[in-house]
Amino acid sequence: MLKTKILEGIDEFGAPDEKYYAFDWDDNIVSMPTKILLKDEEGDTVGMSTEDFATYREEIGKEPFEFDGHTIVGFDKDAYKWFGVKGDKQFIVDAMTAKPAAAWPDFVEAINNGSILAIVTARGHTPSVLKEGVYNYIVSNMNGIDSNELVRNLEKYRDLADEEKLSKREMIREYLDLCKFYPVTYGQGSAAKVEPLKKIAVREFVNYVREMSDYIQKKAFLKNKISNYFVPKVGFSDDDLKNAETIKKDFENDPDNIVTVYSTAGGIKKEY
Repeated sequence: MLKTKILEGIDEFGAPDEKYYAFDWDDNIVSMPTKILLKDEEGDTVGMSTEDFATYREEIGKEPFEFDGHTIVGFDKDAYKWFGVKGDKQFIVDAMTAKPAAAWPDFVEAINNGSILAIVTARGHTPSVLKEGVYNYIVSNMNGIDSNELVRNLEKYRDLADEEKLSKREMIREYLDLCKFYPVTYGQGSAAKVEPLKKIAVREFVNYVREMSDYIQKKAFLKNKISNYFVPKVGFSDDDLKNAETIKKDFENDPDNIVTVYSTAGGIKKEY
C-alpha cells in the first residue's frame, strides 16, 4: 500500500520535478573493494572485482581462462560470501571506503534534491543494510552530498503535503523509508544470472513511481503549484551492458514508457 507521505524532486517554483532515479550499486554509484571468490587450477582462492566480474561472468565454470596471473577454473565454494547477508557488516565498511563511479554525480543530485531513488543491485544483502549505507553517506556529507540541502528540500515537500515538522535525522530517515532497495539475490543464492531479477525490480519501482507521481501532483495541484499534470521520468543506470540491454528491451516498446536507460560501462555514462 502506498504511504501517504510522498517526496520527490522539487523545481525552483516549488513544484515537483517528476524525476526519479534507479541505480545499480557496484561500479555504477561506487567502486567497492569487495571481491567475488573464484578458484584457480591449483585449488587456490582468487578474488575478482565486480568490475572484472561483469566482463568474465559468462566464462566462469565453462572453460579455464587467465586472470591476474591465475588460470581460473570456476567459482570458489562460497563465491559470494561477502555479497549476501554474511557480508552485511562488511558492506557498511566497504561502502565508506569505496571510490565514486560514473553515476555518483546523479546519485548526489538525487539525494540533494530529495528525489525518490531505488538501488537495484545484484548483491544479496539484507535490504535495510543498503539503506543504512546510503544513510551513512548522507549524514557524512560524502563527496558532494549535502545533508542540509536535502533537508531544505524535504521541508518544502512537508509544506506541500501539510506534514508536521520533524528533526533533521527524522526527515532523512523518513526520506529513505520512501526510497526502494532491491538487493535482487537476497534469499536467491547465485548472482551469476541477475538480469531477470533486475527487470522485475525496475518494473516494481516504475509502478511505485507512477503511484507516487499521481499522489504528489494532486497535492501540488491543490496548492496551485501546477496547473497541468506531468509524466514522471525514471532514469536507470548500470555498468553491466547485459543488465542495461535487458531493462532497455523490457521497456522500449511500452506505449507509455517513462524509463531512460544509461550505461556506465568503462566508467563513462551514456544513454543506452
